[in-house]
Amino acid sequence: MSRNIVLITSGQPSLNPRLVKEADALIEAGYNVTVIYQYWNNWATNLDEKLLPQKKWKAIRIGGDPLKEKVTYWRTRVILKIAQKLIKSLGFNNNLAELAIGRCTFQLVKKAKHTPGDLYIAHNLAALPAAVLAAKHNNAKCGFDAEDLHRYEMSDDNLNDDVRLKKYLEEKYFPQVNYLTTSSPEIAKKYESFFPSLTFNTVLNVFPKNDTELITRNNNNEPLKLFWFSQNVGLSRGLQDVFGALKIIENEKIEFHILGYLSKQVKTELDQIIQHLNFNQLPKIIFHPPIESTELTRFASKFDIGLATEPGFSINNDIALSNKIFTYTQAGLAIVASDTTAQKQFMEAFPNMGAIYEKKNSASLASILKNYIEHIDLLVQHQAQSELYAKEKLNWETEKEKFLSIIQQIINS
Repeated sequence: MSRNIVLITSGQPSLNPRLVKEADALIEAGYNVTVIYQYWNNWATNLDEKLLPQKKWKAIRIGGDPLKEKVTYWRTRVILKIAQKLIKSLGFNNNLAELAIGRCTFQLVKKAKHTPGDLYIAHNLAALPAAVLAAKHNNAKCGFDAEDLHRYEMSDDNLNDDVRLKKYLEEKYFPQVNYLTTSSPEIAKKYESFFPSLTFNTVLNVFPKNDTELITRNNNNEPLKLFWFSQNVGLSRGLQDVFGALKIIENEKIEFHILGYLSKQVKTELDQIIQHLNFNQLPKIIFHPPIESTELTRFASKFDIGLATEPGFSINNDIALSNKIFTYTQAGLAIVASDTTAQKQFMEAFPNMGAIYEKKNSASLASILKNYIEHIDLLVQHQAQSELYAKEKLNWETEKEKFLSIIQQIINS
């Protein structure tokens, strides 16, 4: 008889490609899979409408939305705001922490409890209580995927409200799960220092092998095409480094392509940064709207260099390996990454596919880009090595086996 596995997220499938890859892998392995999720934003909803009909697993959305289920949506928002205020005076007990961590945590709990499962897997900290409580309710097992070092996502200050809340929930629920995974070795190492009795298995945030023919690379007559993406374009991810570098080498032929949701406020702030740099000739910067994750590798392959510009603004940001790098390898791009702890170690472990620059140092980044412009042969070599790593090791086909092995061991024990 097929086993039932329930994946739970406080986001949306289109915002969590890692969850989608797990759900697909579990379906392929013969499990019955249900994904429970909540509304996050409109553009992800539009992408979900394209994504979900292609999937063999069942998807259930809870918690309403601001367009079609307004009453439920706004009620959950009000409860969230009240809980976040109450914990400042009453503390985290009496389920206030669960109410304060996410808009729909208790709706996720309720739906998960009433969804039959042999194993419940939480993605995102706000979904963790749902997985643990549903597993207890149904005499099942549960797991958690820590894609980030959650307690230090927003701040490194142990007295910060967000740090204290997430630390409380980690300490309350981590010991109750049957397995834990992370997305980088450094995150696993850090969590194991907090929880010496627990094991954190690393499953890299890689993507399936790219079977399509990659687009022809740069030559001396074309501009150097840089690529950076995120779900949301913001100013906390090192874009300032790139703009500063473009100013230093402004006489070179360069295009900078940015993909992600771009709010009017952020667009205005980016324009102000560019104006402040006082370019003699404005750089060619092209913005692209969000696309389906399944299209991202093919889209990225049109460019030459993938930029991973993390500034290390928090402990988590310093030790996380974002899915940017793994998208770039599948697209066959040379990778230029800032020297955060995780990225530096990764680039040293997989040499000759790019370069590391000193974060917050535009001159360091400009020097690397200038070198690629002057040595196109080096760029082509690094692109080829990046593509080779993706085919041989840095792919979901490899990491999927680690994940499925963990699941099989837990569900059959």
